[in-house]
Amino acid sequence: MPPPADIVKVAIEWPGAFPKLMEIDQKKPLSAIIKEVCEGWNLPSPETYALQNADSTNFYITEKNRNNIKNGSILRLTTSAAQMALQLHERIQSTSMDMKLDGLKDLANSSRDITFAQEFINLDGISLLTQMVESGTDFGDLLSFTLTAFVELMDHGIVSWDTFSVAFIKKIASYVSKSAMDTAVLQRSLAILESMVLNSQDLYQKVAQEITIGQLIPHLQGTDQDIQTYTIAVINALFLKAPEEKRQFDQDSVNILECPLTEMAHILAQKQLRSIILSNVIRSNKPINDEMAHQLYVLQVLTFNLLEDRMMTKMDPQDQAQRDIIFELRRIAFDVECESNNSGSIEKRKSMYTRDYKKLGFINHVNPAVDFTQIPPGMLALDNMLYFARQHQDAYIRIVLENSSREDKHECPFGRSSIELTKMLCEILKVGELPSENCHDFHPMFFTHDRSFEEFFCICIQLLNKTWKEMRATSEDFNKVMQVVKEQITRALTIKPNSLDQFKSRLQNLSYTEILKLRQSERMNQEDFQSRPILELREKIQPEIMELIKQQRLNRLCEGSSFRKISSRRRQDKFWYCRLSPNHKVLHYGDLDENPQGEVPHDSLQEKLPVADIKAVVTGKDCPHMKEKGALKQNKEVLELAFSVLYESDEYLNFIAPDKHEYCVWTDGLNALLGKEMTSEFTRSDMDTLLNMEMKLRLLDLENIQIPDVPPPIPKEPSNYDFVYDCN
Repeated sequence: MPPPADIVKVAIEWPGAFPKLMEIDQKKPLSAIIKEVCEGWNLPSPETYALQNADSTNFYITEKNRNNIKNGSILRLTTSAAQMALQLHERIQSTSMDMKLDGLKDLANSSRDITFAQEFINLDGISLLTQMVESGTDFGDLLSFTLTAFVELMDHGIVSWDTFSVAFIKKIASYVSKSAMDTAVLQRSLAILESMVLNSQDLYQKVAQEITIGQLIPHLQGTDQDIQTYTIAVINALFLKAPEEKRQFDQDSVNILECPLTEMAHILAQKQLRSIILSNVIRSNKPINDEMAHQLYVLQVLTFNLLEDRMMTKMDPQDQAQRDIIFELRRIAFDVECESNNSGSIEKRKSMYTRDYKKLGFINHVNPAVDFTQIPPGMLALDNMLYFARQHQDAYIRIVLENSSREDKHECPFGRSSIELTKMLCEILKVGELPSENCHDFHPMFFTHDRSFEEFFCICIQLLNKTWKEMRATSEDFNKVMQVVKEQITRALTIKPNSLDQFKSRLQNLSYTEILKLRQSERMNQEDFQSRPILELREKIQPEIMELIKQQRLNRLCEGSSFRKISSRRRQDKFWYCRLSPNHKVLHYGDLDENPQGEVPHDSLQEKLPVADIKAVVTGKDCPHMKEKGALKQNKEVLELAFSVLYESDEYLNFIAPDKHEYCVWTDGLNALLGKEMTSEFTRSDMDTLLNMEMKLRLLDLENIQIPDVPPPIPKEPSNYDFVYDCN
């Protein structure tokens, strides 16, 4: 007869004694169980003891998480969280350096547990740590463990970041500004500054007064990739929180506080940040890890987002300064000086301007300024055209004159093309969108030039002109040409060129003819059958295919996935794992010390959730953790990867998938468990792929073509390479 569900068999350890095997009744209060254990070992004052997981986490067992104890668990009787907090609070104030160091080590380790953290914070422990830092008397390991404990305690989100003094901020900033500083201390200090900036606008102001780009750059020139990563993260945080409104900026200052976004970018350019990152990070001998790739991606996105203001600014047709830019484009193209007001009649000058503006390819020949009132791309398109005309003058003149000499129907309109191309490039690079929490998609070539977007445009406008000629396009084909050019650019970007020259070379190989070949090849692989008998057969076998997809989703849930924990400070390298039991009745989950390389066994996952208790699966804005985190609510990509499992009355298990594929697999699988329809885009894609494959196999079978059950053997390597092919 199986044991009652409320009885759990465990082993309990106590230092210096044999482990005790006992049955725990989950209906009994935890205090009563602890009292019973203490009596077995004749330990007085059971209220000063607690149970702890005897694993790498050493987390306390509480009434809230006790249901996660399962048969065979190993627990440890230990000092209660309140008692431990009190002891460590005293030990870290000891006059003995050895005792103080050991106390800080234990504090840094214990602070990962929210139960202990709450007790230590209740003793005003955070204030004690900040006072120890402000005193400036601790160095080396003492300071390192102090800062580590501080970071771990703050990560729980119990204490607001707004409570810290200027003295504390100055001290942390001083550790960053020193040229020779202990690596661990520097790493923790950078992490604290990043969290301060991201979590409080008031602290951003204070941190920005203390930290300059010049103080951060030396840390990028070192060889420690973790320090480089944290440094770029601080720069990104300052970049993200920099005020957008224009303020007075002193060119002699390298202080970030007074800088609006564009002026901060100017400071970054002055300090050669881009070239330092390129030479010391991107082109270093060490492979770039995921976290560094993410920070480089964030910096790339924030840099391109500086273009948003110009992208969303309409041209004022009455603004003479803006009109002068168009005059400059005309002057460079046709080598003419702006005529004075009294040279020739007004009508003659208007006719001449109209003729030239038509040759330049503007839609409005009379007043080209009207072309730039469309947003996006607004004034950004005009900026790109002027940059191309000035920095690549020969190519600019060649394109304009080449097209002005063609027949009207075959000319490639430079003005219209530039406006549409700028809009397309902004869409490809997602200008104006916030960086994703999980993306690592940075392009090394954008770190090779101070004006990378403008150079990107210059390469692409020449590509557009080349493709136009290859397609023998007319004005009616304009949208078709733009589609081909977009495909050429996106295909070239997928290989992540290391330089703009490599990108240019890749585009040379992606001619219009090559694009047609690629399209034809892909079309053959995605052949669609539209005849009535085929459609009827597809409809008949669709339920069978859907069941196959459902089984695949459930099998993936049984394998499990790792999810990153995201809190107020993104970069924590903390993960948790979730997987479905083989009988599809229980979700097992638990925290991990590091991202696993393979499957995590059920036994190592401490917590579980019966599938029968799941009430619903919600996604996006409906998720509780998306409602709680104001900062994440603004991030479209994080919203698209968020989902929650609701159970009981107000309990929930929150997920943020690492990518769209994992999101679809888990939401599909959970919906399948609940007997609901699987509606993700990946389900539709898999359905089409499997249906097409099944249809082809059945049609081959109708033709009586034998399909082998196993693939043909791989040919053996020849034993003798000494042979010659006889051409005769």
